[in-house]
Amino acid sequence: MLIKPIVSSCFSYLLLLIAFACNAPKTPDHESLKDVFRDDFLVGTALNLRQIEKRDSIALPIIRQHFNTITAENHMKWVHIHPEDEKFNWEPADAFVALGEELNAFIVGHTLVWHQQIPRSVFEGSEGQLISKDALLQKMMRHIEQVVGRYAGRVHAWDVLNEAINEDGSYRQSDWFNLAGTDYIHLAFQAAEKADPNAELYYNDYNLWKPEKRDAAIRLCQELRSKGVRVDGIGMQGHYSLAVPDVEQIRASIHAIHDAGFKVMVTELDVEVLPRPQDRPGADIDVRFDEDKKYNPYPEGLPAEVHQQLADRYVDIFRVFYEERDKIHRVTFWGVTDANSWLNNWPIRRRTNYPLLFDREGNPKEDILQRIYHLPNL
Repeated sequence: MLIKPIVSSCFSYLLLLIAFACNAPKTPDHESLKDVFRDDFLVGTALNLRQIEKRDSIALPIIRQHFNTITAENHMKWVHIHPEDEKFNWEPADAFVALGEELNAFIVGHTLVWHQQIPRSVFEGSEGQLISKDALLQKMMRHIEQVVGRYAGRVHAWDVLNEAINEDGSYRQSDWFNLAGTDYIHLAFQAAEKADPNAELYYNDYNLWKPEKRDAAIRLCQELRSKGVRVDGIGMQGHYSLAVPDVEQIRASIHAIHDAGFKVMVTELDVEVLPRPQDRPGADIDVRFDEDKKYNPYPEGLPAEVHQQLADRYVDIFRVFYEERDKIHRVTFWGVTDANSWLNNWPIRRRTNYPLLFDREGNPKEDILQRIYHLPNL
């Protein structure tokens, strides 16, 4: 009497499995980025909140298959993790670290000190007046002590300082600098090391392919070391376009940072395929422009010739990474799929961008991946 219901139930379950398999993003089951470069460098991605909380069913299989290091895209930044002076929001960061441990990934905390995504109350008193230098430094060190200390032994590395240098090599005139000069920089690294002596500590910035900016970052980190402050590496943000920078400029900066004695990380990697109103490479999020259809030319899909340019560009970039593999510790993409790339909304909102190796449905851009996979065999 029970045979028909059982058979019917099993058949329905089989249909569900088939439907899921047909709709799931198609990723190669025999190769992955982390496996192809396992003897060369770590390959990672930045995770958003939906991915951290395992609500993104498209991205999670890609993360598991392709990446062995993860970075928190936003939810370890000050405004998210410490929104008020006496209030911490630990849940997203806790979930991020737990996911990294589940994946057995190298976990990167991003970022402890930055001029963006930080509450004004960090710099201002109750009536909006700027606080004193000493008060600001005390706030900063308490923040680092709490955040790094909570994850000591679990987060393997921290972007301690983010984007503190201008394009010409001068210090950014941020609230940090205007209130505390450069003292905040060495105190931030000291506080991070004290909170977790075993975590790696990095400086991270964009456009470090420019010699003036790269050399300034190296000088800063060398000066810190000369004062007994530990800095382990420098992260070169890889916010590139189809034409800028030249790959030899990327290579030169890899050499310069390595030769100065610092670990080299390529962080925040993506390739912009859309035009911008001004020729401003990099990732200065202060720069914003009004919406304009001429700067969103491919809302229905990337033309074949532009896709080919994207493919050639990624292969050229990864060829440099592979050739310089003895100098590179990590390569991290800034996002998993095109759908969740920050470049859809910066520097112009609501654009349709295509800067990563997985499309909006989570399918691999197989022609690009296969060419990258074969680089070690060339």
